[in-house]
Amino acid sequence: MQSVVFISGASSGIGMETARLLAQNGYTVYGAARRVDRMDSLKPYGVKTIGMDVVDDKSMTGAIKEILANEGRIDILINNAGFGFYGVIENVSMTDARYQMEVNVFGTARLAQLVLPGMRERRFGKIVNISSIAGKMATPFGGWYHASKFAIEGLSDSLRNEVKPFGIDVILIEPGGIATEWSSIAFDNLNKSSEQSAYKEAAIKFSTAFKKTTRKHSDPAIIARLILHAIEAKHPKARYAAGYMAKPALWMRRWLSDRVIDALFLKIVK
Repeated sequence: MQSVVFISGASSGIGMETARLLAQNGYTVYGAARRVDRMDSLKPYGVKTIGMDVVDDKSMTGAIKEILANEGRIDILINNAGFGFYGVIENVSMTDARYQMEVNVFGTARLAQLVLPGMRERRFGKIVNISSIAGKMATPFGGWYHASKFAIEGLSDSLRNEVKPFGIDVILIEPGGIATEWSSIAFDNLNKSSEQSAYKEAAIKFSTAFKKTTRKHSDPAIIARLILHAIEAKHPKARYAAGYMAKPALWMRRWLSDRVIDALFLKIVK
């Protein structure tokens, strides 16, 4: 029997590559995104697409009900929907900050709530939460994005230990730099939001330095293959990391002091 997979944020990047790869490997895949038309390229692979917004509870509930009506179960949830909002903490409006948390944290948590009853009943399931190395190491000017990813790390750790007795695995994926539209959107927003602020010069230096690294970013397919490996592992690890600078960054966070890491970031903006 084919496992039924539900992937949020499947209209581009990691979500799209993962939906394609899992469908090619025999999974029954449902992909969700706000704009259904952007998932048309997945249909030839057998991916079934659903319109869904992770800040709309009715939309999420409806998507889960549709899959359950069609398949009778959801075996694997891949919480991939998310975005990066960069801006100086002093300048970012609370409206924008709340929206960042709604998408990246509360949408993830709500989808987990919706699939867990069925998983518990069958005593089987896997919930894959897409975090980031940004959930372990925080840079200047990305406070709300980092807050959302740090929250996903803690939420997943708690959830993993709550649901393990029911045969459910919770797996964190921590990508490094991935070649998607994420970087340009995040840093363009930083420059715009800092235009009239005291942080303008430092923000421009920071975004310029990080934009230069984007040509080295990894293909999203690397993360798709990592997810496939994780969900097929008999005893999956709590965390998997891959992509540009993922492992070096995690190594630095583990072994270098806060003072040393702060000095590295300050050197960029001075």
